[in-house]
Amino acid sequence: MAGGAREPGRSVTSKVLAVLGAFDSAHPQLSLSDIARRSGLPLSTVHRLVGQLEEWQALSRTSDGRLRVGMRLWELGQLAPARLQDLAHPWLQELFVTTGENVHLAVRDGMEVLYVDKVHGRRAVPIVSRTGGRLPMHPTGVGKALLAHEPEWFVSSYLARRLERPTPHTVTEPGRLSRELAAVRAQGYALTFEEMTLGSCSAAAPVLVGGRAVAAVGLVVSSRRARELKRLVEPLLAAADRIAHDYARAHAA
Repeated sequence: MAGGAREPGRSVTSKVLAVLGAFDSAHPQLSLSDIARRSGLPLSTVHRLVGQLEEWQALSRTSDGRLRVGMRLWELGQLAPARLQDLAHPWLQELFVTTGENVHLAVRDGMEVLYVDKVHGRRAVPIVSRTGGRLPMHPTGVGKALLAHEPEWFVSSYLARRLERPTPHTVTEPGRLSRELAAVRAQGYALTFEEMTLGSCSAAAPVLVGGRAVAAVGLVVSSRRARELKRLVEPLLAAADRIAHDYARAHAA
């Protein structure tokens, strides 16, 4: 086996990527044995690669000795194209000021939503989404807003999967979800009621450019204030439209 990896011929690059890929929003801090288990690499290989990654500041240690992503990777991440976030952020801030609620921006990545920006305050209801985090599409407002504007083949493929059920209120029946997605397309926004997290509800609108949803804007309120969602739809739609306008203009330039 090459380099002690379990798979014959596995390259050094693939091993390093496997180590880094062991970290995600649900696992931001890991021990060496955690990394070995999640990467599929022998502990001895992980120990050697982690030492090199620490030296390069791609990984760093917490006070209890666990590992986390280092500042060097964060710096590199800032060089990635972020035009959508740059264009959208002022409108997210304005929506937050207007509503006082948590606001986030998400895009589809595979079968999940990836949260790429968020504006929130101390008094807004806590939410599980975080910038750089991923969640399923069907229980989230932004996910439904995006899924409703995907091609029919993609929606069929998504609904054919075994769908996660984070709460007892999560809609997982393919027929019911199909009807909900049709309603989202017709009305221009999605609503969820305690489908992702008990105690919170959401509204979301797609950012439509040329008929394609390039992103979705969402906001979250406490379930106690679910009746207020409808009054928040108008500023939500306005923010999505403004982001779409700026995005289309930027890409036409």
